[in-house]
Amino acid sequence: MFAIIKTGGKQFRVSKDALIVVEKLAGAEGDKVVFGEVLMIGSKVGAPLVAGASVSGEIVKQGRGEKVIVFKKHRRHGYKRKNGHKQHLTAVRITEIKG
Repeated sequence: MFAIIKTGGKQFRVSKDALIVVEKLAGAEGDKVVFGEVLMIGSKVGAPLVAGASVSGEIVKQGRGEKVIVFKKHRRHGYKRKNGHKQHLTAVRITEIKG
């Protein structure tokens, strides 16, 4: 069985024991998290959410993603700007799908 959940403005297709990497969630490693915004479970589609459905998981790791370089340049004007960004991420292992 699989479900489609929404977190951090993105949608993820998950199943039991799947490992997903989402935008940072509050909590430490080993804490339980519950995703209440379930858009679909199996063939049951919500409008927009499936009533009474939830997906539970456990935080495996808190960390940061790869560095993204932002470089801006205007040719022949002496304008150059270089910036970097590392997104905060959370790895979650899905433990249960209720629906």
